[in-house]
Amino acid sequence: MLVLNLLIIGLAISLEPVPLTAFILVLASKGGTRKAAGFISGWILSLAVVVALTLVATGNSPPKPSTAPSLAALAAKMAIGVVLLLVALRRRQRMRLPKKPKKTPRWQAGIDGMSPLYATGLAVFVQPWGLIAAGVATIVQAKLSSLQDYLAVAFFCLVAAGTYIAVEIYALVRPEATQAFLTRLRAWIDDHTDALIIWVSTILGLWLVADSLYLILS
Repeated sequence: MLVLNLLIIGLAISLEPVPLTAFILVLASKGGTRKAAGFISGWILSLAVVVALTLVATGNSPPKPSTAPSLAALAAKMAIGVVLLLVALRRRQRMRLPKKPKKTPRWQAGIDGMSPLYATGLAVFVQPWGLIAAGVATIVQAKLSSLQDYLAVAFFCLVAAGTYIAVEIYALVRPEATQAFLTRLRAWIDDHTDALIIWVSTILGLWLVADSLYLILS
């Protein structure tokens, strides 16, 4: 169950359109592959740090089922799911309204002169921390007692960065086609940002609520 939970959450993180757009802009800039590598490093490193701090805080000893700490962890996980469902509902309502012009982020103005280190920090800044909180809530309930468990957590970090790694590899293998590909990808994301957020938030929100309710009632 740990693997399935982390897989679903990891996929949701990797498909979040806002940070993915930031990554595309970084990769499309001058010297983009080096900056993108820094971005991916920051993305994975921040996930790893959060996971490590969670394990240290819990002492790798999850609360016993049906105890107050266990129910509190499940309630927090359910609350994250409810928030995600509300986000999906709000986005759905916003789709009916005229779109407002997007403001250009301040960091984007100097993107060509951005250093790989700055890109590393940018990745931390644009992380979808609400989704990562769902991963933390899942890890809090798990005891990592085998190599398979630790591999599941490492797999979670890689899956959460999977889209970014795949695009970076494409840019390295086919540099001549990268700019055209990134232009198409960004245009597609811009056209489908609301739909992506709605689907990701709805699916993950329903999963978190259903999984938490099942564990509370069982």
